[in-house]
Amino acid sequence: MAAEKPVAQGTVLATLFDLSKCIGCGACVQACREANADRYPEPKKPYPTMYPGRVKVEDWSDKRDVDDRLTPYNWLFIQSASVDYQGKAQDIHMPRRCMHCIKPPCANLCPWGAASKAQNGSVRINTDICLGGAKCKTVCPWSVPQRQTGVGLYLDLLPSLAGNGVMYKCDRCYDRMAAGGLPACIEACPNEVQSIGPRQEIVEKAHALAKSIGGFIYGETENGGTGTIYVSPVPFELIQAASPPGPG
Repeated sequence: MAAEKPVAQGTVLATLFDLSKCIGCGACVQACREANADRYPEPKKPYPTMYPGRVKVEDWSDKRDVDDRLTPYNWLFIQSASVDYQGKAQDIHMPRRCMHCIKPPCANLCPWGAASKAQNGSVRINTDICLGGAKCKTVCPWSVPQRQTGVGLYLDLLPSLAGNGVMYKCDRCYDRMAAGGLPACIEACPNEVQSIGPRQEIVEKAHALAKSIGGFIYGETENGGTGTIYVSPVPFELIQAASPPGPG
């Protein structure tokens, strides 16, 4: 679902997820994979010695089909949970990816400046200059960025002294949106779970939706506010408690 009206360039955008509509079909996950396939890492093996030595090799190149968590080859996944709320059992499906924070700690603390926030609010990682230090993952409340060893600038520098690969995550289809399109996941959803538009409008829609379904909001204020707003018919604490732990 597109924004309801043209958006001025530089407007900070947000995405609304209506979890009462999500059936967990995975169409968004597949669309994300297809849209970003040419950006996925192709590591060079054997890998150089990691530096510092305590850093472990992170190689997902032989596990590219994994789609139930975030990886360098999977930037969106569906978190599913069976929840009992007010005497009713409900299956909840929650698409998970980068939250695109209003004040992203990853962009503020990356020592190489590889992570940045665009004018439209999308948080991006420049894979051409990322050294895979994973500071972005460390400071992310949701551990979103994922590392692939054996790719990136560090291989051309001093691989035994600096670098560990490249970090990867959703950039909310920045290039597609810059060309006037929509994120692939939004286009592919058969149930119009997502909508995107100016953040203030999305927040207002989220509150109206939550009121209409007696629901709950997540993402409006978390971590100082984000560009990803969820509305759920059940409390998010119950979703988290009923879900297995994992990145993202």
